[in-house]
Amino acid sequence: MKITFLGTCAGTEPMPGRHHSSLVVEHDGGLYWFDAGESCSYNAHLRGIDLLTTRAIFISHRHIDHVGGLPNLVWTIRKLNTRSALEPKPMHGRTLRVLVPRMDTWNAVWELLREYQDFTFQVEPSMTRDGVVWDADGLRVIAAHNRHLGEPEAGEPWESFSFRIEADGKSIVFSGDVADISELHPLLGGADLVLMETGHHKVEDVCAYLRDSDLAPGELGFIHHGRAILADPDGELEKAKGILGDGVFLAEDGMELEL
Repeated sequence: MKITFLGTCAGTEPMPGRHHSSLVVEHDGGLYWFDAGESCSYNAHLRGIDLLTTRAIFISHRHIDHVGGLPNLVWTIRKLNTRSALEPKPMHGRTLRVLVPRMDTWNAVWELLREYQDFTFQVEPSMTRDGVVWDADGLRVIAAHNRHLGEPEAGEPWESFSFRIEADGKSIVFSGDVADISELHPLLGGADLVLMETGHHKVEDVCAYLRDSDLAPGELGFIHHGRAILADPDGELEKAKGILGDGVFLAEDGMELEL
């Protein structure tokens, strides 16, 4: 699996050199998106990532710093497909899966897109639920709810999720946003890489939890950076390494990682 970080900033005001949360996983010729912050499709396309290999988009929750780029992402896939010189078009006859915790989030996106009549592929939205949400083409994605948006009323769905991504004997845990670090516990066992948000948590608390839980991953990458990291990235990284050692990094926009 290859990971490219397209946006590593939490929901702050615009920050130089950073965009809101988004990353892509490339595996076996397919592209899988996890969150879609503003400018994600722009950043990916200009980096040479082939958006027409997109198979699925996974949205952790509805906050704008995680979905602000979703309409443009789907629109850009359509535009690139329409402009392709290939016949049939690369996306012709294919289905693009979009998983969202709430259908009204997707309905708002589709309201912006439905005037475009030249889609030659299907866009299939569905609601995220706990458990395996994708298992195809050698890649599996497992979702686990968290309380970032609170607990739902009886009979209502959970509205925020974290994900575990597995392929080729390797595993990545993507936190999304969580209310408590312990909510990642069901996904952590044997993880090669944990990508953990700091928009709502301190790096020292995350590192201490992983160390003390005996579930420390092979590597820990901080994403969705909050103000502490944005103000002093070197100091925050030094603090984290003092607890967990050298297997810790701060993700930057444009960073690539092979797993």
